Amino acid sequence: MWAGRFVTAQRKGKWEYAGRVGGIRAVVVLAQHDGKWILVEQPRAAIGGPCLELPAGLVGDHGDGATVEETAIKELEEETGFTAGRVERLGDFHASPGMLSESFTLVRVHDVRRIGEGGGVAGEEDITVHLVAGDDLARFVAARRAAGVAVDVKLLLPLAPFLLG
Repeated sequence: MWAGRFVTAQRKGKWEYAGRVGGIRAVVVLAQHDGKWILVEQPRAAIGGPCLELPAGLVGDHGDGATVEETAIKELEEETGFTAGRVERLGDFHASPGMLSESFTLVRVHDVRRIGEGGGVAGEEDITVHLVAGDDLARFVAARRAAGVAVDVKLLLPLAPFLLG
């Protein structure tokens, strides 16, 4: 139906959905350092405010042939100031398949160490990095939600032990 730089609106029969242009996909990073979850908070235009998320980024959005693993490390470094020695692929997933064709690869990183401050690409992103102890995660997320911050669905992954018992 139409295409922008990153997003396309499509129709298949009676169904309408959005997707990424050119087969670009995302990588989502599960990262911990010294027993603390590494989370990011950043403004999101689609929700009109800040959102609490796992670090993530687009694979191939610069046309450079980057791999999932390379993108995971690059995004982790840019967004959080941490890097990792190894990337483990956990699988491919769809966050909202009734409306989006976009998929993402979930990865877990190992041998995480700090190399900088993070915060995203200067002039393009405004990212706040949060290090949250595992047993404090549910309380922290609830406090951010109470402060008006949206919570990305992928945070259900590290929250599962609290929610499911």
